[in-house]
Amino acid sequence: MNIENRPTHTTITGISGHTHCAIVPPYLLERLAALDEPGFRRAAAAARHSLVRRTVHSRPAGVREDAASSLTTPRPTTRGELVRAVFDAQSTEELPGTRVRGEGDPATGDAATDEAYDGLGATHALFAAAFDRDSIDDAGLPLEATVHFGEAYDNAFWDGSRMVFGDGDGEVFERFTRSLSVIGHELSHGVVQYSANFVYEGQSGALNESVADVFGALVEQYAAGESADEASWLIGVGLFTDEVEGDAIRSLAEPGSAYDDDVLGADPQPGHMRDYIETVEDNGGVHLNSGIPNKAFHLAATVIGGFAWEQAGRIWYHALTLGTLTATATFAEFAAQTIRSAEALFGADSDERSAVVAAWNGVGVTPDGAEPADDGDGTLPRF
Repeated sequence: MNIENRPTHTTITGISGHTHCAIVPPYLLERLAALDEPGFRRAAAAARHSLVRRTVHSRPAGVREDAASSLTTPRPTTRGELVRAVFDAQSTEELPGTRVRGEGDPATGDAATDEAYDGLGATHALFAAAFDRDSIDDAGLPLEATVHFGEAYDNAFWDGSRMVFGDGDGEVFERFTRSLSVIGHELSHGVVQYSANFVYEGQSGALNESVADVFGALVEQYAAGESADEASWLIGVGLFTDEVEGDAIRSLAEPGSAYDDDVLGADPQPGHMRDYIETVEDNGGVHLNSGIPNKAFHLAATVIGGFAWEQAGRIWYHALTLGTLTATATFAEFAAQTIRSAEALFGADSDERSAVVAAWNGVGVTPDGAEPADDGDGTLPRF
């Protein structure tokens, strides 16, 4: 499958030069920006403004930005301690904004502020409880977020140091703090930044997006106490207004099925390597081709069963943080490491390892050093 190879703006870059990983992909913003309909003029203007703030910019391999250097909140003194702060940009694009809620402060009554505060806590809780990780950098990084960013800003992003949330245009997008999976997704970009640090382009960029989706989904599942079979596996539930025909921005269970709308079009994500999208857009399709490893994780998690963060999540986290993957890792290299991680954690003959092998086979990815196990039709082998 190919998308027209016209240049596009792909990655938000702020005054600081940090690479910003945003939840709404450029192909959605471009579609909205081209609208000329009375009911969506605010959405079209908001999308055009969001695109103006974007420029082609990828962080070089091996470069980590010092998130702590631009934070205003001191680090905690005790390992595992949660320290968070929420700031209000008051519809400007100045960061961080005015501090409105700190750790332990009561709810403010402002929905965006309180949703962001709770989402920061829920994300910290998953990584601490499931993976014994001490915040985003595993060294107690304070969690900061800025809400009410810009006028009708249609996105949320991790800027290398903090979470930033727009309020949406009200016609297509609601406020971006409404979705816990979005908060978990964006903070998980920080986890990637401090571990494998995947370059935000091509397959490594799609892995960056996929890992963020995986842990964003797990944050939501952990907070709700949902098993793999009970979970929706959707990213961004609650972001669309009632005018949109769609459930969410992406689906890990069925990539390409999250929305199908006259205005937004159909969800273009592939879920198998036979449909891999070759494009120069979206930094080489990072939000598109991430559907393939997303589906692999969903297959592994549902075959294993139970709570996805307990087995499948541990395998993906181990692979991400072990230190063996390069910043330009391919799907095949990442797949091979998840299989090795499953073996290290659960044993060479374990059901967990078999499930991971079957999952990658199911999406047509042949792990480095392995032979294909099926004929490429996506059928999961029995084990």
